[in-house]
Amino acid sequence: MGLLEAIILAVLAASTPLLLAAAGELVVERAGVLNLGVEGMMIMGAACGFAGAHLTGSVTVGAACGVAAGAAMSAIFGLLTLRLAVNQVATGLALTILGVGASGLIGARFVGERITPAPALKLPLLTDLPFIGRILFGQDAFIYFSIALMVGIWWFLYRTRAGLVLRSVGDNHASAHALGYPVLKIRMLAVLFGGACAGLAGAYLPLAYTPFFIPGMTAGRGWIALALVVFASWRPARLVAGAYLFGAVTILQLHAQGAGLGIPPQLMSSLPYLATVIVLVVISRRRATLGAAAPASLGLVFVPDR
Repeated sequence: MGLLEAIILAVLAASTPLLLAAAGELVVERAGVLNLGVEGMMIMGAACGFAGAHLTGSVTVGAACGVAAGAAMSAIFGLLTLRLAVNQVATGLALTILGVGASGLIGARFVGERITPAPALKLPLLTDLPFIGRILFGQDAFIYFSIALMVGIWWFLYRTRAGLVLRSVGDNHASAHALGYPVLKIRMLAVLFGGACAGLAGAYLPLAYTPFFIPGMTAGRGWIALALVVFASWRPARLVAGAYLFGAVTILQLHAQGAGLGIPPQLMSSLPYLATVIVLVVISRRRATLGAAAPASLGLVFVPDR
């Protein structure tokens, strides 16, 4: 029971950055924009988040710095792609390269430093309950926020007029424009939201997951988050399940290495990324084309604002 509890706790922690980053990208793609710079925004959020927490001694300030860094990176993406009509795929890839380089520069002086990680919630009696106590009532604020964020996104997309407008912009931007909706403004707000989520996801890594910063510590999680959005068919509930599934694969490969199964550790470490490729292949075979499941105008057409 103790081992199972430890595995579940580790899965929750490993899944949280994937869930936060993928949540923001889901909203971005629902608005008809494709931002491949999630990895770059995440690593910038990690560097700036750790820097802010280390300099001020506050995890909250660090999280705010991570959010601001991700939003700033996404603002660059939005300016180039929505206002200047630069190719979205090329801009997203360039944003990732920029983020990796800039994060190394910002975080260079903090390599080897440590901070006090985000505290876990402790409720009298509830946290001490056998097995479920720590799982339900002993997590840090990032994990609870990620779940609340997904609930909020679901409610926004399917229960509000603003969510309906955003989905209409992604599904048919020309019709939304004809009805008088400011397409570029809506997409820019979605891009900024996605960047803020990616920055928070990156900040979670040094602020709660591992209380230190190293260059490249996102380790491809941004790309997995992008695949998760496709895996979930752009639906929030499926996104939650997918994030925890991929988090479980990450943790189980670590336990498999510890059990000494005789499998090369390099192969075990590649399992989360191999699972990503397999999932995308399966999805592509189930659909005639990937575009049939995606928002109709995903990153293909520049729309003038009204």
